[in-house]
Amino acid sequence: MLGTLMARIVAVHGIGQQRMGAHTLHKDWHPALNDGLDRAGHAPIDGADLVCAFYGDIFRPAGSMAIGDPPYDATDVEDGFEQTLLAEWLADAAAAEAPLAPRDARAMASTPRAIQAALDGLSRSRFFAGIAERLLVFDLKQVSLYFTDMDSRLSARSRLEKSISPDTRVVVAHSLGSVVAYETLCRHPEWQIDAFVTLGSPLGIRNLIFDRLQPAPLSGLGPKPECVRTWTNISDAGDIVALVKQLGGCFDGVADLGVSNGATAHDVRPYLTARETGAAIAAGLA
Repeated sequence: MLGTLMARIVAVHGIGQQRMGAHTLHKDWHPALNDGLDRAGHAPIDGADLVCAFYGDIFRPAGSMAIGDPPYDATDVEDGFEQTLLAEWLADAAAAEAPLAPRDARAMASTPRAIQAALDGLSRSRFFAGIAERLLVFDLKQVSLYFTDMDSRLSARSRLEKSISPDTRVVVAHSLGSVVAYETLCRHPEWQIDAFVTLGSPLGIRNLIFDRLQPAPLSGLGPKPECVRTWTNISDAGDIVALVKQLGGCFDGVADLGVSNGATAHDVRPYLTARETGAAIAAGLA
C-alpha cells in the first residue's frame, strides 16, 4: 500500500483495474486530484496525504499460458445479472446516441445474436469507444462477481478497512469503488469521515445494485453511512455506468452535482480535475 496510514484522503478505484496496483493508481489520482483542488481554490496535498485502497487484483485471472485477460465474447455473457446490466448500459448509451440501438434496447440482451448486437452497439458508443469486446464482458463479470461471490465482496471491503486511519477525513470512490466504499462505511459508525465523494457511481441502479446493497434499503431509501458528515455525488450526463445520476432520490443526505467530462465520460481523471470534485474534497479537509 502506498503511503502511510496517516493519509487524510483514501481513494477507492472502479472496475477494469485488475492489472494495476496502489502505486500505479496513485500516480494517476494524485496530480488529477490536485488539479481539482487547485480549481476549487485549495492548496495541493502531498503524496503522503493520499492512499489508494486497491482491490483490483481480486478480479485478476490466475496465471496461465494465455496472454492477457480471458478471451470473452458474446457467448460468455450469462443469463440474469450480466445480460440485464448489459441491456441497461446499452439503453442509456442509446438514449444519448440514438443511432446505436432501437428504443427497446433493454429487451435486446436475451439471445446470443442480441447480446452480440448490444456489445457491437456499445463498442461504437462515445463511452466504450475503443474497448475490446472481451474487456466489455470482463467489466460485466467484475460487477456480477462482486454481488454473487461473498469472498470477493468481503475481500474488497477489507482492503478499504485497512486503508482507513483516525486521520482519514475524505473517502473518494469511483464507479464500482463507490459500492465497496458505501458498504464498508456503513459497517463502521465509529469512523469519522468528513466528506464521502462518489464519482460515476452505479449505486442507484434499482434491482441490480441498489436493492442488493448491504445494508439493504428500507422502504426504497438507503441510509447515509453514520460515520459520514457530508456525501457529494458527482456524475457526467453521458456516463452510462452511473445510470441513475441523482442519488438523492435513493439515499438520505446526498448532494448531487453534474460535471462535463467530454469524450471520456466515466474516466476518473476528468472527474478528479473538476472544480466540483475539488470543492467537495476541500470541504472535507477544511
